Amino acid sequence: MREINVKEITSAIKEMCITVNHDLSDDMKDALKKARETEVSPVGQKVLSQLEENLVIAKEKTIPICQDTGMAVVFLEVGQEVHFTGGAIEEAINEGVRQGYVEGYLRKSVVGDPIERVNTKDNTPAVIHYSIVPGEKVKITLAPKGFGSENMSRIFMLKPAQGIEGVKEAIRTAVSDAGPNACPPMVVGVGVGGTFEKAALLAKQALTDPVGLKTEKPAWACALEEEMLSEINGSGIGPAGLGGSTTALSVNVRSFATHIAGLPVAVNICCHVNRHTSKVL
Repeated sequence: MREINVKEITSAIKEMCITVNHDLSDDMKDALKKARETEVSPVGQKVLSQLEENLVIAKEKTIPICQDTGMAVVFLEVGQEVHFTGGAIEEAINEGVRQGYVEGYLRKSVVGDPIERVNTKDNTPAVIHYSIVPGEKVKITLAPKGFGSENMSRIFMLKPAQGIEGVKEAIRTAVSDAGPNACPPMVVGVGVGGTFEKAALLAKQALTDPVGLKTEKPAWACALEEEMLSEINGSGIGPAGLGGSTTALSVNVRSFATHIAGLPVAVNICCHVNRHTSKVL
């Protein structure tokens, strides 16, 4: 049994909140660079160049990449041999978010009640997903999610007979409806299977998959990623919605078992500021 004081969790999340909002991950930087080099529209090229310039300024001057510094989404993979000490883990996670957003001078975008809408003034509470895994380590993945793109996400409860073509149509519908409102070029996370809520979680997790890294998945999922990325980039929406050949930087698909009577599909869209970072304790 390994003991981990929850203060380590707080410290790690505080640092991650600040870092991920000022320095985009290498996979996203590489994807933007590749997009600029292959974009056919002069206007699209200019937009992508400006996005890259923005990343440089944000890192050098410690300015948030985007004014919407997101709602903190935390995935915590806890080794079953770990015992947390020093307090409650959920309080420790939220304290890390609180410290990161307050001390890092990041925009506080969370309201404590969805109807009364009073700002909590420290960006808490975070949305937290836990999973228990073998071992004695803890992996923290932080993905602050801005709502310009979050609002463009969709869930579809398809009939099994609709099959892969139904999945494709669901993705097309979500991306088409999003248009320029998701601040393209976007990353499209797709969850297929499970239940209503499991499909949405899969889609959210898919956004944390590094762009360009092909993880183990069914052959149909790999083919779907390639086909839909090509089709989306042929839509003409383009960078910032101003036209061009780069509407999406990646389509990431995750899947899970499902019921004989259903085919849930979730599409969680993120703008080019697809912030995600992980740390193992």
